[in-house]
Amino acid sequence: MKAIIIDDERLARQELKKLLQEFPEVEVVDEATNAEEGITKIENQNPDLIFLDIQMPGKSGFDMLSQLEKSPQVIFTTAYDEFALKAFEVNALDYLLKPVEPKRLADAIQKLHFLETKEPRSEAENFNNSILTESDQVFVKDGERCWFVKLSDIRLFESVGNYAKVFFANNKPLILKSLNALEERLDEKTFFRANRKHIVNLRMVDKIEPYFNGGLLLELKGGEKIEVSRRQTVKFKEMMSL
Repeated sequence: MKAIIIDDERLARQELKKLLQEFPEVEVVDEATNAEEGITKIENQNPDLIFLDIQMPGKSGFDMLSQLEKSPQVIFTTAYDEFALKAFEVNALDYLLKPVEPKRLADAIQKLHFLETKEPRSEAENFNNSILTESDQVFVKDGERCWFVKLSDIRLFESVGNYAKVFFANNKPLILKSLNALEERLDEKTFFRANRKHIVNLRMVDKIEPYFNGGLLLELKGGEKIEVSRRQTVKFKEMMSL
């Protein structure tokens, strides 16, 4: 697949090209240093994919996309995470923070392969229902505030009616998602349904203690104490034993 890198930083372009050498299926056919140059080269080269910086001299990456009649797949590469929600709104394939991590780049290329192998109508449905791994990043929006969070940084999901409270760092935003819907998309090797109201990140468990009626009490790295139901305790011990 043909790709163009659009970024005003020469070193950033060089580093990305170096990382992309691990993916022979991606051929970098051109580079651009600003939005206007990017538009011209996209129209001339007709790439399948562009790696696009957001903040550039003159027009931003978002401005550039708005001027394209037909946009290729877009992977944003930026040093700033505050544009994540807007990137989601323009249907970007992925959003990579600089310096780009090889694992995150590999995940983004894998998403591209996934889309290419599916039928046009079903690809979005299947992609949106795919299992999320701990290295994936997700958008979390609560009112006017939004975050772009790695799943590995989320220690707990707590059911609040039709919503779920998401615990990461010192934040506890609410999202309109049921715990059952979340459980279907989370990797069960990392995220464990402790009881009716909680899903915990097993890598965030700090202490495990016996608890009332044959259950367990998990203390997370954030200080939260979560009871594992008796039924789930059996499953937990099976998962964690040799």
